[in-house]
Amino acid sequence: MQLIKSASELKSLLSEARRGGKSVGFLPTMGALHEGHLTLARRAVSENDISVVSVFVNPTQFNNKVDLETYPRNVAEDARKLSEVGVNFVFAPVVEEFYSKDELNNRFQFDFGGLDQVMEGKFRPGHFNGVVQVVSKLFSIVEPTKAYFGEKDFQQLAIIRRMVKVMNFNIEIVGCPIVRQVDGLALSSRNALLSDDQRQLATNIHAVLSESVQFVGQTSVQELHNSTIAAINRHDGLEVEYYDIVDGLTLKSIGRWDDSDYIVGCITVYCGKVRLIDNIRLK
Repeated sequence: MQLIKSASELKSLLSEARRGGKSVGFLPTMGALHEGHLTLARRAVSENDISVVSVFVNPTQFNNKVDLETYPRNVAEDARKLSEVGVNFVFAPVVEEFYSKDELNNRFQFDFGGLDQVMEGKFRPGHFNGVVQVVSKLFSIVEPTKAYFGEKDFQQLAIIRRMVKVMNFNIEIVGCPIVRQVDGLALSSRNALLSDDQRQLATNIHAVLSESVQFVGQTSVQELHNSTIAAINRHDGLEVEYYDIVDGLTLKSIGRWDDSDYIVGCITVYCGKVRLIDNIRLK
């Protein structure tokens, strides 16, 4: 495994590999890696000749400077974990080399087709501009055959798929199922911020979502929406920020169960001060 900080060096190495007919699998991350990330990394390793994982805390997708400053960083530990699963290259650039001053100081513009106006986009304005900015730049450097994204960040995955289409990247986007603990809690770097009691409390998010599936088609969309929020909020210490039942492709809210053949419930819940996201396929 090689740890690389220079974009030009990585481009050179990967160009040589591609000339030899080798496929390249890529996983973009912000580090603080857990088993969810490593599951995606294993897929990149197993399905491609060359695997690349970026470890880069992207400043342009943070709305809160404190969150950016306190985001956990340990490139050496992340690289060790990735080496153990067989990743070939870890790309860990420094901000000053990766972005020009102009890129850092001006919001990246992109036609989201409305995908940024719902769910996370309503509560984190500008966040997805930063996501598209960094991922498109990484794609231009790595030029992967396949790129891997977790379905826990469901809205992000939909936006990346649109980005690839709009910007004409010849890349296969591979969506990977949510990796959960045995008790159902979705793996997340933010889980490390939970106390033991909060971590146990947070398992109720997936438990309620899972139970709600049995009522699909038996009750109205609005009734299921309201009852799901109420069931989670009944747990002292949990507070739903939003819960949207949407078409899995357009992310538009649905009004009836026959509005779509692919329906997903997407939720964000505060557990104390820790913001957790999750989702479940309802249809």
